[in-house]
Amino acid sequence: MRSQSATVNICPGKTQFEIGMNNFETDHMILLEELRTLETELHSDKTRRDRRRLETLLHADFVEFGRSGRRYTRTDILEEFGLGNMLPAIRSSNFELIVFGEGAALLTYVSAHVDAGGNSYRQSLRSSIWVRTKVGWQMRFHQGTASSA
Repeated sequence: MRSQSATVNICPGKTQFEIGMNNFETDHMILLEELRTLETELHSDKTRRDRRRLETLLHADFVEFGRSGRRYTRTDILEEFGLGNMLPAIRSSNFELIVFGEGAALLTYVSAHVDAGGNSYRQSLRSSIWVRTKVGWQMRFHQGTASSA
């Protein structure tokens, strides 16, 4: 006995591949916005001074290769971002996302420090690997590279 199947065309004029791509593109854009929001939250003084929030956003095994070439651990960042430390304002743009698979993504962008007059300086190329954990998306790795552009 042969099985029978029926095809239901939920989007007339579009193939299943096109429908799937539209969903993929939508999901990609939603994830890009979610991770961009989390990334830029890490740029804010409010978050940088909130140890509990930083502990939530930074994975327990977090590592950063800083713009300076120095290697930072999660503990190093929690200490550096503590109360009393003056941290520069950050402007970021040109966010792009590569999804590695379910629960892992690479976010890249350009950042710069901003002086009191609103001028950008110390531009960097940035990349962060985000992983989805039981507490939500957490940054597992970050790298900054000096840029002249």
